[in-house]
Parts: sequence; structure tokens; C-alpha cells
Amino acid sequence: MRRAETHELQPPATGQGWDAQLHLGFDALDGRSRLRRARHQGPLRVQRSFHPEGPGVCQVLVLHPPGGIAGGDRLTITLDSGPGAFAQLSTPGAGKWYRAAGRPARQDLQATLAEGSVIEWLPQESIVFDGAEATMHNRIRLADGACWLGLEVTVLGRQARGEHFTQGRVQLGSRIDDAAGRPLWFEQGGWTGGDPGLARPAGLHGQPAFGSLVLAGPAIAADWLAACRSLRPPPGVEAGATALPRVLLLRARGASAAAVRAHLLAAWARLRPLALGREALPLRIWQT
Repeated sequence: MRRAETHELQPPATGQGWDAQLHLGFDALDGRSRLRRARHQGPLRVQRSFHPEGPGVCQVLVLHPPGGIAGGDRLTITLDSGPGAFAQLSTPGAGKWYRAAGRPARQDLQATLAEGSVIEWLPQESIVFDGAEATMHNRIRLADGACWLGLEVTVLGRQARGEHFTQGRVQLGSRIDDAAGRPLWFEQGGWTGGDPGLARPAGLHGQPAFGSLVLAGPAIAADWLAACRSLRPPPGVEAGATALPRVLLLRARGASAAAVRAHLLAAWARLRPLALGREALPLRIWQT
């Protein structure tokens, strides 16, 4: 069995924050999905791939050893899945966005999925500290028969310390295109610390945590949407689901990242067998 090709790119200039990059390429050979290529610059990296579900699914943990994203940092994660490959990615812990000190930070996720391939992007929650200037943007491109399943949760302020998001800004964007580059789904928005809109029903309704589950593929079946809508959210969580011809979206907001994530994971457990033909097995790292 061949190991993934691993390369370290030229390190960035110091003094301006990290320009960290991670490029991962997956393929499938004889029914086995593999991490075929791994290149990194700066502190973003992976160690080794796992196959807890058997050879058909390649599981990888994305590591950021500094433990958080500081002002001036820029992280770029690029994923490529070859025909028929199935990749599942998560993180070993919550992502932390530190106070910016006047320097914005940014994370870009770019994924290109070949015919019949699958990528599951299931990071643990992002904690945006009071005073952080954070931008998170996803750009996904799907070939025919490919499927993307992403689950992301963000919490404003360090809830364990009773911290509120009174200053700073978080900007979020996501776009999913078909093979020809035509948009299947696009959204962007943001929240400013202390904005009255955070308390309004049309905003976050006073809740610090919010998240989404996005499923994009060849077509969305009616029973997939019904499965999401039939779930009862945990106490303190509000949620709603909608569907386009090729995209299903479930949003949730609540008092804690744990509660919001629990609801989205319950939906993931319903959708994964329906859409991907595989039982939803919680990752071991989520239990640590």
C-alpha cells in the first residue's frame, strides 16, 4: 500500500501572521479511498488517514497546532476528491478565533469533487472571541454525481467564561457550483459585535450559537427534507430546514454550541444513510 505523497511548501514571511495552506488530494483504487497527496505550509497539516468504516471511506483530521487563529492569520484548505473517492474530514477540537488587535483573520475552504465522489466536512465548532475579526468562506464545486455534506457551528464569545460578543466582526460566506461553474447555492452575511440585530428574531434572537448542515448532490429527495423537519430540536434550540433542487439546508441557533451541534448531528445521522448509503458513525475524536 502506497503512502500519501507529503510535501512542505515554502514557509511564509514572519511578523504578519500565518499564511497557512493545506492541500489534500483523495482518490479511489479497487474500492479503497485514499489520501493520495498532502502538501502544507505553516501550521496546518494532517498526520495520517484512517479507515474506521472500512476501505471505502478515508477519514482525516485537520490539525492546527497553535490551537487558535490570531489576527493577521490566513488559512487556506484545498480539497480535491477523485472519481468515486469518499473523504471524511474533521478537527480534533474546537477552532478558536482570538481577539484581532486590529488585524483581521481569514479561513478559506475550497473543495473540488470529481464524478461520483463524496466529501464530508464535519469540523468541531468555531469559537469567535470577543473582539475577533473573523472571515470564513467555503467554495465548493461538484461534478456530476458528486455529493458534499458539510456541518459547521459557530459560537460568539467564550460561553464558559460568560463572555459576550460586544466588539469585532464575523463574516461568513458559502458557494456551491455545478461542474460548469453555475451556482447551485450562495449566501454571505455577518455579525458585528454589539449589533442590536443579534437580539432580533430575524437575527440570532439573542442566542450566541448558530450552525448549518448543507447537503448538495445530484438531487434532493423529498423524504430527506421530511427527515430533517421531523426532528425535534433540544430545549433552547430553534431550527428550520429548506430544500432547493440540488441543495438541502438545515439551520439552527441556540444557547450553546453543544446543543446546536447535537441537533445538526441528529440530522446528519438521518441523512447519511439516505443520501450516502452509509450508517452515521460518530467519530471517535468527538468523544475525547
